[in-house]
Amino acid sequence: MAVLFAALTLAPGHAGAAFSGDPAAAPKIVQVVTGNSLQRNFPTALPTLIEHINETTAARFHPDPLFIESFADERIFRHPVLYVNFGDVTDWELSGTERDNLKAYLDRGGFLYIDAGITSEFLRGDQRHGQSHSFADWEIHPALQNLFADLYPEKSFERLPRSHPLFRIYHEGLPDAGDLPDTVRDYVVNEKWPQGTYSFLQLKVNGRTAVLASPIIAMGWGKTHLGTWSNPIAFRVREGGEGLEEQLRDAAYRGERFDAVREDGRVDVIYSQEPGRPAWVREPDGRWRIFRYYHSREINDYAHFFYTQLGVNVFLYALTH
Repeated sequence: MAVLFAALTLAPGHAGAAFSGDPAAAPKIVQVVTGNSLQRNFPTALPTLIEHINETTAARFHPDPLFIESFADERIFRHPVLYVNFGDVTDWELSGTERDNLKAYLDRGGFLYIDAGITSEFLRGDQRHGQSHSFADWEIHPALQNLFADLYPEKSFERLPRSHPLFRIYHEGLPDAGDLPDTVRDYVVNEKWPQGTYSFLQLKVNGRTAVLASPIIAMGWGKTHLGTWSNPIAFRVREGGEGLEEQLRDAAYRGERFDAVREDGRVDVIYSQEPGRPAWVREPDGRWRIFRYYHSREINDYAHFFYTQLGVNVFLYALTH
């Protein structure tokens, strides 16, 4: 069965409906969840994002995601977009049927987005860390590396360039940072999310982006029934200071040290004081900086706006390409 696509033309900032048919006939996003879908990570995330897309863009998705337990489900071939939170699949060593179906789906034009498919080494000891800490690493999770090396031996994941059309298909650049505290604004705008881009890896099939993976962003989509954000978010910021290099070079640490791959392939050395929480870093140019965590309502709102913006771009790109 062929995968169906909807051809839409979208303009950044355009709101309103261009779809006049029955909303029930709009394409569904299929979410893979091993076991009980009610126990998935961030249960309000995808429904909230779909509602936002339908209300603010010319695109339309069916308001209810289709939950399936594995890639062996033949219903994937009826829908153009698959979404998986890496933590919702208990075993990435897929069966033969699952591997065959997934490869056929991608070969026929389907799109797979794996949220939390990028998790730095220091986050892998406990799966909960990869759901609550988004770190800009540029290396795919080893389980996904093994899976797709088996499906496509001649291919490998590559970084999504910051010039990629996904980053401007609807939203372009960062939300207005004017309300952010001075302590974090420059870092967020110039280093954390430059030009409103993010740490994405792609696998190309037949010359197109067929698989996309990122650190967790669904934590920034969900809202409660009262319309408030479901999950509080803080900012992790790298800070330097006079004499800091001398202090950190010989500092004792209770945790472990890990490598994290940068966009250019060079490596940050991360030092931790407690599991899943980096304390300081030695960067490739020899600079040492500490990690500080900042909390405020403005930071929380800004993070949710940005992650929602990313989510809109990901799914509109999937739908139109």
